[in-house]
Amino acid sequence: MNIKITGTGSYIPVNIEKNEDFYNHNFLNSDGSVINAPNEVIVKKFKAITGIDERRYVKPHLNTSDIASFAAEKAIKNAHINPEDIDYIIVAHNYGDVNHNKEQSDTVPSLASRVKHLLRIKNPKCVAYDLLFGCPGWIEGVIQANAFIKAGIAKKCLIIGAETLSRVIDPHDRDSMIYSDGAGAVIIESVNDEGGIISHETGTYALDEANFIYFGETNNSKINDDRRYIKMHGRKIYEFALINVPQAMKSCLDKSDIQISNIKKILIHQANEKMDEAIVKRFYELYDMEVPEGIMPMTIEKLGNSSVATVPTLYDMILNGAIENQDIKKGDVILFASVGAGMNINAIVYKQ
Repeated sequence: MNIKITGTGSYIPVNIEKNEDFYNHNFLNSDGSVINAPNEVIVKKFKAITGIDERRYVKPHLNTSDIASFAAEKAIKNAHINPEDIDYIIVAHNYGDVNHNKEQSDTVPSLASRVKHLLRIKNPKCVAYDLLFGCPGWIEGVIQANAFIKAGIAKKCLIIGAETLSRVIDPHDRDSMIYSDGAGAVIIESVNDEGGIISHETGTYALDEANFIYFGETNNSKINDDRRYIKMHGRKIYEFALINVPQAMKSCLDKSDIQISNIKKILIHQANEKMDEAIVKRFYELYDMEVPEGIMPMTIEKLGNSSVATVPTLYDMILNGAIENQDIKKGDVILFASVGAGMNINAIVYKQ
């Protein structure tokens, strides 16, 4: 018996926010000073660095728990299981439900309990809880579900990554252009089949790195309120990721006893196109190899960075033929990897 993903689902919001839509923003430096460049130049430089051309935002009436349930419904249907048979619902997110044009994050009850309610699951032995682990939250949820099933305390688990970052961005911060909304979900269960989760690796770097991503004030010093927004020290994150993520990926792969040449796809958190390319390049350099063509599918150009949702939505889209020239076949070895707030890093070697 092996522990495998038997169903996938995703929810991609329909509202598209293009780079041109930011031309009328009043971008400011973190100290409140004016940026000495027109917005067209700022946006063009942003596109060159991140690869993002547009991103998706949820409609005003929807919230994180709503879109999490949409992705979950698809994963349950795809796995052909009875939702009453699910033992654990794990929802990875960072900011809870934040209503449109509201300031307060709502996490009581947990998003997982809200998702269970929306799915109309009656079974009280289906345990629902939230996982706060930065952008690597969905992968960590998969690792936890794997442990539950191995320990014999679960047979079927639903793991969801969902976020509505459009509700927590500072319109005066250039970094606001990075973030987006979305949700992805999988069913994991023990099955009589080859493959599944082969190895995993997780690390938390919090001595000096804990606050690289944080909740902070607006860049506009003329606004006097207590609202906080997602903020980051981009250069520090970039340097941290390039040093530590390739090593974590290598450690995970080495534990699997699978040769790097057998990896068919690397599904990495869609954080920043240039950063992801550099991470994968350094990973292959650890084995004195060049990066194979087409090894790293990307969705960031059209979908932006939806945090915990980027990896499961990417995986679901490939399986459903939604990404051109990308596919995953039975028996393919996949390396999942992510990095984010905490600072947390994780990886999974998985055989389809």
